[in-house]
Order: sequence, then structure tokens, then C-alpha cells
Amino acid sequence: MKIRPTISRIRLLASIPFAVLTPMLFASKAIAQVEAPAKAPSKAPNILLVLSDDQSARFVGCYGDSTIRTPNIDGFAREGIRFDRAYVTSPQCVPSRASIMTGKSPVALDMTRFSAALPAEHISYPELLRSGANYYTGICGRTFHLDGPGGANMPPETRKVFKEHELATFKNRVDYLRTGDRIQALVQMKEFLDGRPADKPWFLQVGFNDPHRPFDENSVTPPQDPAKLKLPPFMPDTPALRRDLAQYYDEVTRLDEDFGRVLKTLDEHGQTSNTLVIFMGDNGAALLRGKGTLYEIGVRVPLIARWPNVIQAGSSNAIVSGEDLAPTFIQAAGVEVPSNITGQSFLPLLRGQAFEPRRFAFSERGAHASSLPNSTQDFDLGRCAISSTHKLIYNVLWQLPYTPVDFNSQPFWKEIKGIQKEGKLSQQLSELYFPPARPMFEVYDLQNDPEELNNLAGKPEVAAIERELKAAMQEKMILDRDYVPLPLRGDKN
Repeated sequence: MKIRPTISRIRLLASIPFAVLTPMLFASKAIAQVEAPAKAPSKAPNILLVLSDDQSARFVGCYGDSTIRTPNIDGFAREGIRFDRAYVTSPQCVPSRASIMTGKSPVALDMTRFSAALPAEHISYPELLRSGANYYTGICGRTFHLDGPGGANMPPETRKVFKEHELATFKNRVDYLRTGDRIQALVQMKEFLDGRPADKPWFLQVGFNDPHRPFDENSVTPPQDPAKLKLPPFMPDTPALRRDLAQYYDEVTRLDEDFGRVLKTLDEHGQTSNTLVIFMGDNGAALLRGKGTLYEIGVRVPLIARWPNVIQAGSSNAIVSGEDLAPTFIQAAGVEVPSNITGQSFLPLLRGQAFEPRRFAFSERGAHASSLPNSTQDFDLGRCAISSTHKLIYNVLWQLPYTPVDFNSQPFWKEIKGIQKEGKLSQQLSELYFPPARPMFEVYDLQNDPEELNNLAGKPEVAAIERELKAAMQEKMILDRDYVPLPLRGDKN
């Protein structure tokens, strides 16, 4: 989001106590400090975006997990820049990918209904790369999710509408379009590189299904030992949950192996030296407090960039949003970024130049998949705003109980519900997962409470911070023409 220095913003900052504001300003200043500029490339780079499916930053070796096996991703991070505060615009595949593809929020794109197709009037960045810088462009591997639900998820009536109104548009947006499983993704990548015009720069998005549910047993050898896992404090320690989490770890390891093959394919085609490669998760893991929620497991994802002779290896605490990839790629190609893109390019940071990071990231929760609204698994409404220190979650449908996305029928969740029914689940976990109603607002101190266990909403000590986050959310919602009630009301209300 492009923040404007409005009078209301100045007054808001003036109202924040100095003791609260000082560390925030200091953090922003520290983030903006960068290494000496690297030599700028002499020509537009090739761009390779590798997207995993349902992967949280927490469960990657280079992000601090010492148990999981991700040697290829970890080695890639050592050669590039690791973003420690990368957030997607939605904890769900379709709206998140829509933002990545366009540089706009899901609400602004009319993409909060999961089964929607990206409207033709919203131009994707591959189209801008192709028209503005003569790129050869492609998408392959895991379905890109932006041409509607497809297959059995599309009844005849919907299929008729899509056909008559030509709503599936991506065949016209890129030069090369294929979908397939993890093995086919690698074959398609090779086919794309073999067939690219030698005189053009290129862009390719390679998608993988891992670590999306359902999890495969014995997906790697040796499999992860459930007994050796260190569980987050918000996960009940049960045998079924440990088995489930171990299978998730294995699918992340299988993804890591495939990512290593992607990098090898790039090398074999002699395309490494002038290629900006970004590895990213499309949204968080389908685990407790993950996918479908606005907690860190749901919206904070791995984001790592490598660009030989340009990026200085290291890490960054700058807040980056899924909206920011499109303008970064567009600018890297030497194309003017359209004014209606709300994402902020982080190309200067990649090049080691002066960079002012965004102050807030935003994420939204809407409908999921193609089911009728039988629970909050299928339909929920929520918004969140994230600063360098805190997070605000706005549960619009606060009256409805939590139902997990993609694992409501899994044995480990049924076991947890059974423990709760017997009155044997701890009070803390009972309040996290089985409250009669959720709070309308949640505020978390991400520095001192990274597990988001202590809701500070309404507490006097965070009143200024809560107001600041609500004001930022209010501005984003107004400018995006959001359809849910605004979080701040007039004095008469």
C-alpha cells in the first residue's frame, strides 16, 4: 500500500507516546540500512518465481527450524537475501496468488470469493513484462488458481457462464501455459527453457503442490521421526498430531528436493548468472492456527531472492507483502509501474540501494473453496494489519466458532475435539480453539509474544498502537472499497 502523509496520519503519530514511537522509528531506520550498492545489471534479468503451496516460514531450516531437512532452500538463502517479515495478502491460495500476480489486494481485485477468476480488466505483471520489455513468459506446474475452480468443482451452470463470457483468460496473458504435478513441473520448465527465443529475456512461474494436503506417507526417505519434533506451544502434544506434523515436514523436504532440481535445470541451461530467482510460499501451512487464519502460521511465508552479482547475501526485517512482487518484477524489467498498483517495489533493497520499507502489511480472509457456507472453514470474514512490532486481527464474523481449513476431518483434529469434550484439554488450548465466540479484535505484540497467545486488544498499554493499526486498516479498506464494516466508528457510535 502506498501510504500518503495525510493530516490525519500526522495527528495520529503525534498522539502516540514517545516511548512507544521511538522503538518503532528506530526499527524502521535499522531496516532501511543496506549494504553498499552492487553493480547494476546491464540488461533486463530473466525472472524465475518458484511457488510452494501452503508453506509457513516457521517450518524451514533457514528460518530457524533445526529439525526439518531443507538443505537446498537453506543453501539458496545463503546465496541471496532471506526476508523474515514476508506476508501474503490472504491465508488462502486463490486471493493470495491474485495479489502476487497483479500487485493489488484481493478486495480491490474482487477476488475474495475463492472460486472467482481474475477479471480481465486487471492486468497481470507477465502481460506488462511481455508488452513493455519484450519478455517471453510462462506458467507451469501446480495450477495457478486464477482461471476459476475448474474440473469437478465447476457445475455445468458455472462452466456455461465461464465459456460464454470468456472468463478464463490466462491462455492470452502468457506465451506458455501448462499445469501438472511435481514431476511434470520439472519437465515443463525444461520445455519452456528449451523453446524460449534466444533474443528475449524470460519470465517463468513454476508451481509445486507440496506441502499441500493430503499428506503422503513416506514421501521421503528416511521419514521424519514424530518423537523428535519440537511442537509450538499452541499445539496439543498428541501422537496423532505428531504423526500429522511429521508428514508435513516430509512434504516440505520433498519440495526442497524438487527446488534443488529447479536450480539444477537453470544451471544446465546456462541461465543462472542473469536470472532473478525468488522462492515463496503462496500462503501458510494447513496446520493449527495456520491456513485460513490470520495468525503468523497462516500469513507469514518464506520469501528468498537470489540474483548473482546484484543481491548482497544476508537477511532483511523489512515488511514485504504479496502485493510487492509484481511492482518489483516490473521495475526490474525496466518497465514503468502502473499507478493503480498498490504494492511497493523492493527492487532497491535487492540492489543494495536506499530503501524505505512499507509500514504495514495487510491480509484478508474470505470464502474458501467451492463449498456452501456450513462453517468458518468454508466462509469467514476477517482482516488484519501488521506493523514492525504488532498485529491487529479484525474478526468480522466474531460470533462464529473456529473450524479449521483442510483438516477438519483429520484424525488428529478429531482426537483434539474428543479430548476437549472429555474436559481434558488445557484451559489455554480450549480458549484458543473452542471458545463459544471469538473476540472481534485481537492485538498481539509480535516481538514479546511471537506465538500470539496473549490478546492485548482493549488494554490501556496498547491503546495508541491499537488505534494506529485500526487507522491503517481503515485507510486500506476505504481505498480498496472493502465491503465489510470499517473497524473505526464516529464518536456518536
